[in-house]
Order: sequence, then C-alpha cells, then structure tokens
Amino acid sequence: MTVDLAVPAREAVPVAAVSGGPGLGALPGRDLDREELRALAASLAADPAWWEGDLAFSDEHRHYVSLHRDAHVDVWLVCWTPRNDTGWHDHDISSGAVAVARGALVEHNLAVAGDSVRTRVEAGRVFCFGPEHIHRLTGAVHGSVSVHAYSPPLWRMGQYAVSPSGVLRRVSVSYADELRPLDDVPAGQGGR
Repeated sequence: MTVDLAVPAREAVPVAAVSGGPGLGALPGRDLDREELRALAASLAADPAWWEGDLAFSDEHRHYVSLHRDAHVDVWLVCWTPRNDTGWHDHDISSGAVAVARGALVEHNLAVAGDSVRTRVEAGRVFCFGPEHIHRLTGAVHGSVSVHAYSPPLWRMGQYAVSPSGVLRRVSVSYADELRPLDDVPAGQGGR
C-alpha cells in the first residue's frame, strides 16, 4: 500500500480550474476516485443553487446537510463559524474532497513530536485526500461554507484524542455523528 504523505490542503487548487468530473445528475454508478471527488465538490461549491437554501450557522453545533447519498457517493454541505472544530478524524475507507464555497477553513494535519501543520483554505479552492488521511477542520471566519464529497459513502469514521502525555487513541463513530474534539478516552473504553 502506498501512502500519500502530502498535506492535501497545501495542494488545493482553484475551483474554476477543476473540470471534467461528473455532476450529481451524471454520476457513473461506481465509486469515484480522488480527482473525480474533487471535481464533484468543486462543481457543487460553484453552484449555490444546490445548497444556498440550507445555510445556517451556530457556534454550538456545526450545521451540516446531506446533499446526496447513494451506494457510491456521499455529499455534504457544512456551515462554519470560528468556534466550530471537527476534532482529529479520519474517514475510514473513504476518499474525500473539500471545496470551500464561502469564507475560509483551516485544515490541521497531525504532526508527531510537534505542533500540527495548519493550512488556511480560502473560498474558491478545493483539495482531495485518500482514506489514510487524518486531519481536523476548523472554521476560519463566521459564515464559511464548504462542500464535502466522499466515496465510497461514509459509514464509520475514526475520531482521535491526544492525551496531555501525547498518547493517541482512536474511537470509531458513525458518519451521522457530529465530529467534535474528544477528551482523552480512557484505555479500554469505546464510544464518546
């Protein structure tokens, strides 16, 4: 297995530069690769008619809406404030793409023996990643909006907690659970 060690958000490209991917009306009936996910997320982010009626912002809970789900693809709209934080997580077996439609997000990449690698992604940019990717997303400004596409569809995700001593623990969570930072999980316990 080859693992891509790049920082995906640092490879974000302009939404307008991405073309050739399937739209929601023309999905191929199979799992999509990273580039196809990037093109799908970009096309939806560039077309507010798909999501503008679903916008809502809260400091207490991120607002998110499923825009599409089938046997091969999962697409979400996520609304952000600067207090919104997913906590450290992975997407289990799914590859993904994030397109920032409004505002900005910060992608944090976990770094062993150092501070996380932070990358600000401005509106109009999109990045993609594989299932091996562990990250944390936070809103950079109030009113930020992003479109997220995953394939295969999300079912489980790994949520991570890092103890003050640096011990990393993974908890498996449902795709329907809101991702938030976890307190350190005691050894031998699952769940939240």
